[in-house]
Amino acid sequence: MENKKRLLIYAHYYGDVASTAQILQELAEGMLDAFNITVICVVPSYLGTIEDKYKTQKFYFEELNGVNIVRIRVPEFDKTKGGSRVKNILSYFFGAIRATFKVGKMDYVFSISQPPILGGLLGVWGKWVKRAKYVYNVQDFNPEQIMSVGYTKNRIVLGAMMWFDKFSCKRSDLIITVGRDLGETIEKRFARKEGSNKCRKVPKYTIINNWINEKEIYPLDCNNETVVAFRKKYGLEDKFVFMYSGNIGLYYDLEGIIKIIEKFQGMSTSQTEDAPDGKEVVFAFVGAGSVLDKLVLYTRQHKMKNVVFIPYQDKADLIYSLNAGDVHFCVNAKGIKGVSCPSKFYGLAAVGKPVLGVLEEGSEVRSLIEEVGCGLVAEPGDYAGVEDKIRWFIENSNSNELKKMGMKGRKYLVKELTEEVSVGKYKKAIMAL
Repeated sequence: MENKKRLLIYAHYYGDVASTAQILQELAEGMLDAFNITVICVVPSYLGTIEDKYKTQKFYFEELNGVNIVRIRVPEFDKTKGGSRVKNILSYFFGAIRATFKVGKMDYVFSISQPPILGGLLGVWGKWVKRAKYVYNVQDFNPEQIMSVGYTKNRIVLGAMMWFDKFSCKRSDLIITVGRDLGETIEKRFARKEGSNKCRKVPKYTIINNWINEKEIYPLDCNNETVVAFRKKYGLEDKFVFMYSGNIGLYYDLEGIIKIIEKFQGMSTSQTEDAPDGKEVVFAFVGAGSVLDKLVLYTRQHKMKNVVFIPYQDKADLIYSLNAGDVHFCVNAKGIKGVSCPSKFYGLAAVGKPVLGVLEEGSEVRSLIEEVGCGLVAEPGDYAGVEDKIRWFIENSNSNELKKMGMKGRKYLVKELTEEVSVGKYKKAIMAL
C-alpha cells in the first residue's frame, strides 16, 4: 500500500536477545500492514561483543522481514564496567542523531525509555527533525529505577535526569506504558505540589501490556525430545527445577535471593513411584548481566551444588528452556513498583508454568498473578516469605496443584495478553493521533 503512513522507531536493540529488542521486533513486524517502518538501532551487541561483519562501517542498512533497519556501529563493552557501558550508550545516542538524517520523511516517531533518558530525548529530536507525531513508549521510568537500587544518590544528577525525562514526556503526543502502576507514576510525576496553585498538565497516556507470541511459546510435554536434551545438557535431568530466566542485573535483588537458595542445598522432593528417592531440588539461572559474576562467586565461596548457570538462549530455543523449569521466578527489587514491569512474566505464562513472584503489592505483574491465580507471591525483601513459598512448591511438587496454577496463566494469556491483541492496540493508538 503506497499510502501507508511512515513510522520511525528508535530502538537501542532490535532483533537481539534483549527482551525489549524482541518485543520491538514483534511490534514493528505486526504493524507493517498499517505503516512503512524504519528502525534506527545498534548492531547486534546486547551481550557486549560484536561480530566482525559489523566492525568496518559506521552505518549498516538492512531489511529484516519487511522492516527497514539502520544499524549503528558501537564499541564493544563489559557489562560489569560502568564506563564501558556509558561509552557504548553514548555512541548509540549520537549515532542515532546522525542516522535520523539518513532516513526520509516520517509521519510518526516512536522511541522507548531505553537507554535511560536518552531514549526519550531521541524521540523528541526525531519529532522536531521530521515534524512528526511522537509516541514515547515507557518500559521503565528513570531516574526512579536508578534511585530504587541506590545506583547513585547525587541529587544534581538525579534532578537533571528527572527534568530531561519529564521534558520528553511533555513533548510527546502520546505516552504508552506497560502497566497500571506505571500509569500511576505518570500521574504522580505531574501532580500539583502541595501548597502550590500551579496546575501541572498530565501528558496524554494509555496503558498497553507487553505480550508473548503464544503460537511460538507454549507448553510442551516433559518428555519432549528437545526439552529432555536441554535438561541433560545442563545437568537438570531428573531434578525439580526452579528457574530464573532473563537479565541477571541490578533491579532484581538476586544477590538476596541466592542466600535463600543456599538453605535448600541437598533438599529433595517427596518420594514417588518414578523417583523412589525424590527429585533433587536445583535452581537454574538462565541469562547474563552485571550481577552474574557476583552470583557465581557466591555459589563457589559457599560451595553450593544446587545452582546451575546457563547462558542466554536464542529466541528459537526459548520455548525449550522455559519448559525445562518446573517453577519460575519473576522478581523485582524493592522500590521498582511503578517504575518497571518484568516482561518475562508473559513467557512464563505462555508455557503454562507456575510463578513465584517476588513483587511489590499493587505492581502490574503481581496483580496479574493474584487475579489469575497462576502462582504465589512474596514482597521483595521478605526473605522468610520467599523461603516459605519455595518450600510450598517443593512440598506440593507431586500434586496436581502446580499444573493447575500454570495452566491458569496460559489460559489468561491466550485470552488477554497475546501479541495480536496488544499490537492491535498500538496500531489503533498511534493512528488516532
